[in-house]
Amino acid sequence: MAIKLIGLDIDGTLLNSQGALQRRTREAVRRAAKSGIHVVLVTGRRFHAARPVAFELELQLPLVTHNGALTKDAYTLEVLDYHPLDTTIARNLVVAGRDYGADTLCCDLPESEVRLVYERISEDNPQLKSYIKHFIGHSLQVTDLAKHITTPPVQVFYVGRCSAMEALHKQLYNSYKDEVKLLATVYPKHDMTILDAIHPRCSKAVGLAYVANSLGLDRTEVMAIGDNLNDLEMLQYAGLGVIMANSEPRLKHFGFIETASNDEDGVAEAIEKFVLTEEQNEICSNRDR
Repeated sequence: MAIKLIGLDIDGTLLNSQGALQRRTREAVRRAAKSGIHVVLVTGRRFHAARPVAFELELQLPLVTHNGALTKDAYTLEVLDYHPLDTTIARNLVVAGRDYGADTLCCDLPESEVRLVYERISEDNPQLKSYIKHFIGHSLQVTDLAKHITTPPVQVFYVGRCSAMEALHKQLYNSYKDEVKLLATVYPKHDMTILDAIHPRCSKAVGLAYVANSLGLDRTEVMAIGDNLNDLEMLQYAGLGVIMANSEPRLKHFGFIETASNDEDGVAEAIEKFVLTEEQNEICSNRDR
């Protein structure tokens, strides 16, 4: 069955290792969209961080952000699908992170561009410092993050060194496996892991399925492209799951099709091979009739 919807992860997939959108990839995505193929960004990014990428690509579909916890229109800010964390559980997660010594953040205000709220940033966490500085307009520092949470937030998340976040992941899983879903995005090259705690029903697969269903499409008509552990369920949901050559090694044991790396326009390669080629064949077939 022909691909009619493409779900794209952003970091490590759509963007290169410098965080930039390369020309060939941009053109392949735009060609697919102009040919009638639906394209949706499905990301662990916070909404405010994903929105500029959607604008750059001129995509019209809603954004699936926060690993599927929040899907909303990038232009109107209309909330379309939202699964917040329970307030008490979110507070408990903040306390658990504080007790562990982890840099802990919360995302609230889902009706707006979403806000980052935090108590502190460790001196040995330059990546998080840089992130907060870059999105300072969407950030708020408070004296007590647990007390700040008075309504269900989008998510709680932690940022730190890979080994520390892996240990925290195990600790939180043992205590909250039935109340939250824990998703790790691992960047070994930078010795950094982002550990997201979201509503247990959420995943990128849930967000991508919401978009597919809204378009009346079957999962067999969906191609998903990703590179990290938080992409696994989305890749398994899609009729065609494609991973990047630079993917987290553990992702390569599931039998997904592999494309080139994000620095070698792997997304463009996959779109050209599995989507645009079929579209071109269909055009040629129609001409021959």
